[in-house]
Amino acid sequence: MATTTAFRASILHCLADPRGATDHNKSSAVEYIDDGLLIVENGYVRETGEAEALLPGLSEDVEVVEHRDKLIIPGMIDCHVHFPQVDIIASYGEQLLDWLNRYAYPVEQKFADAAHAAEVADFFVDELLRNGTTTALVFATVHPQSVDAIFDKALRQNMRLLAGKVLMDKNCPEELRDDAQSGYTDSLELINKWHGKGRLSYAITPRFAVTSSEGQLAEAGRLASEHPDVYVHTHLAENKDEVELIAKQFSWSRSYLDVYEHFGLLRERSVFAHCLHLDDRDQKSMADHGGAIAFCPSSNMFLGSGLFDLRSAHDKGIRVGLGTDIGGGTSLSMLRTVSEAYKVLHLLGQGLPPFDALYLATLGAARALYLEDRIGNFEPGKEADFVVLDAKAISITSRRLSRSDDVAEKLFALIMLGDDRSVAATYLMGELAHSVG
Repeated sequence: MATTTAFRASILHCLADPRGATDHNKSSAVEYIDDGLLIVENGYVRETGEAEALLPGLSEDVEVVEHRDKLIIPGMIDCHVHFPQVDIIASYGEQLLDWLNRYAYPVEQKFADAAHAAEVADFFVDELLRNGTTTALVFATVHPQSVDAIFDKALRQNMRLLAGKVLMDKNCPEELRDDAQSGYTDSLELINKWHGKGRLSYAITPRFAVTSSEGQLAEAGRLASEHPDVYVHTHLAENKDEVELIAKQFSWSRSYLDVYEHFGLLRERSVFAHCLHLDDRDQKSMADHGGAIAFCPSSNMFLGSGLFDLRSAHDKGIRVGLGTDIGGGTSLSMLRTVSEAYKVLHLLGQGLPPFDALYLATLGAARALYLEDRIGNFEPGKEADFVVLDAKAISITSRRLSRSDDVAEKLFALIMLGDDRSVAATYLMGELAHSVG
């Protein structure tokens, strides 16, 4: 028997990429319904439209959940985040390589303890939901139990989450080192255990080429070849010193990206975080192979890594989503991350209009993860992951929005001023997963 619930609120979502539209308020790529109804049946979107038109057709047993004076948007998607690093967020100073040695590696060693991994995973997923993030591509640690912990929590929440065991067999602390064979074997066992279970997906996860031998990268490529439906998740060209290390370590390669391509790790469902220092040839290769970039504005600025050229990536046809990149990033809020993206692009002389920003955090990110057929907007048949935003939750946001009737202007102000306080509720497959009060 079908279980149907209707949610009443203002509704805003992207039907396509709004870039290039001359009038964002009337763009066919964006649908806004001031008094809307989102009808969910058995966890999937059945229909979206004007409440006045749809309410008379609902049967008497359909519950109508009222969120009037609030805004429903699709669940936001984090394309790159480290759950073990939530406890070192906002750690002072250092650029990437020193920051890893001083902060990241010591905290990750604690994940040898399965109980510790489970406690952090519980907190982390709850924080994602509190911030309105309903899908995330997540780094764990080298320990298989860290993957078990994050997947177990996500499965219990019925959350769409992608993760994998980190692969590192050189240039890292001994306590975090595996080897090519154990990395392959552990990853294979985790794929068989978790991939496709509930809404979970596995990601083959070499940390970055600096910390993997050629043998380990070759084994990771073998896994990718044997399991074409799993993901590849790693870092690429984040920091200039890192790029120089790659050039020395893999002297035969043309570029950093060429290393991954050589070992079969550049393909569809490969997601590369950062990508600040790529040349035109690399960008073309990324697009041709169907790879995607996770744009991480907060951590790029916090670690002094550089500014991401979104226009160039878009011009080359590369799929791009946003990543909070905790703990180098400074917030799990995608609203705050989008606001940082706007500032980064402004420094580069580029714009990020409000509907483009919404696309980057929802449908565009879903496309980067090859999940646009399942999540990202409210087309019928998609999974009903969504967020209820409350513009009145923060006094300054409420005051600012009361002075505008334009939906694009309101969305922009909500992005610039909003954070976790703006998230009144988060739903996964139509079920309440977080609410305020």
